[in-house]
Parts: sequence; C-alpha cells; structure tokens
Amino acid sequence: MDIQGKPIIVTGGASGIGRAIAVYLAEAGALVAIFDQNREALDETCRSITSAGRECLGYQVDITDYKAVRAAVTEFGKASQSALYALVNNAGWDRAMPFIETTPEFWDQVIAINLKGPINVTHVCLATMVEQGQGRVISIASDAARVGSSGEAVYSAAKAGIIALMKTLAREHTRHGITFNSICPGPTDTPLLATFDEDGSGKLASALERAIPMRRLAQPSDFPALVAYFLSPEAAYVTGQTISVSGGLTMHG
Repeated sequence: MDIQGKPIIVTGGASGIGRAIAVYLAEAGALVAIFDQNREALDETCRSITSAGRECLGYQVDITDYKAVRAAVTEFGKASQSALYALVNNAGWDRAMPFIETTPEFWDQVIAINLKGPINVTHVCLATMVEQGQGRVISIASDAARVGSSGEAVYSAAKAGIIALMKTLAREHTRHGITFNSICPGPTDTPLLATFDEDGSGKLASALERAIPMRRLAQPSDFPALVAYFLSPEAAYVTGQTISVSGGLTMHG
C-alpha cells in the first residue's frame, strides 16, 4: 500500500474504530484529515499523530450539515495542495432501545448521523474524485445492516442504506476510476458499545463474547488493515463489496 502523502478524510476519527484507522493511515504516510464533532478528542488524536512525526489535520465538523462539510473539504483541499485520494465514512451513533419505545425525533437523529451524514460527505468528496478520475470510498457500516440487531432497528436500517449507497455509487462511478466498498463491524469494544451497558455490569459484553465463535469482541485495531487493503493498488478491481469483521458471528455468502 503506497499512500505516502496522499490526502485521506476519516469521519468520526477521534475515537474508537475511526481513531484506529486514522492512526494506522497516518503511520503509513498518508495526510489524514479527521472530521469529528468532539473537539477535545479530536485535538488529542491529532496531537498523538503529529507527535509521532506524522501528518494530521483536525476539523470540528457536524457531518449532518452539508454546508459545513463542503467548507471543511474545501479547506482540507487547500491545506493538502493535492488531489483527495480517499474518504473513510466512519462516523456513527446509536442508543439501544426497543423500536416501540423510540420516537420520531430519535429516528431523525439516528438517520441524520448514520445515513444523511455519510451521504453529505460522499457527495462533496465525489465531485472532486470524478473530476480527477480517481478515488476510493470506504464506508464503515455494521453487521446490524445485514442481519438486524435487537434494540437497533433504525440504526440497522440506516446502515443498510449505507451499504446500498456504496453499491449504487459503484455502479454509477467505477468507470470514473473510483471504488466504493463497505466494512461491517460486528460487536466491537468501543465507546459506543459501552453506552449500551447501562448498569456497567459487563453482562452485555460477556454475552456477546459467548455468542462469537472467536470468543472475543472485535477491537478497533481489527479494522485498519482491511481499510488499507481497499486503498491499495491490489484492490483496484474490487468495488461494490461488503465484508463483515465479526469473529464469525455472521457468516453470509
């Protein structure tokens, strides 16, 4: 994988899977731009990367705001002075509860962050990629999109939309030299999963570990190498695909 000096945007890159991806790509030599709403975590992640002698720029961006996304992408383009190479759509959010207990306001928030946000960022970045005739778009979806997940009805639907978006854009724009692929994490040890364990007992994690053939939760470090593969020349003929990283919890052809 040769991404030395190549500009790559990672949304939600200040924590969890996104942070692991951002750090990995920066260590490989990419110029990483992190889009995240959490200013404190954003600054800390960027400091960690730059203190190791790598390049990182942080932008506090609400990806549900199209104008803010466009401004941030434009600013990064000026700062990098190079063609945008890739976008990693990673930002996401949810709160587990039975569907019957959710509200329209909650649906709007989940859909805005998990579906509209990636649509916004992809739409802005795609215009640049089409013009330059190359690019890679990788979206972190969820196994919930493939098989459903109790307590995550709207989140599952939104993430399924991301998979469909990647497949459709692959049909529309692969001829422009751009590939689109999705990665579906299974249960992963992240701050998001921790919010589901409301009593702090650890029972949820233990139950999930027993259900996973590999008998452990995924770690954020389990994902960056697959992202790197999709960014590599070896993956130039791979587009419109969806790969689960779940320790065998889901096995679909």
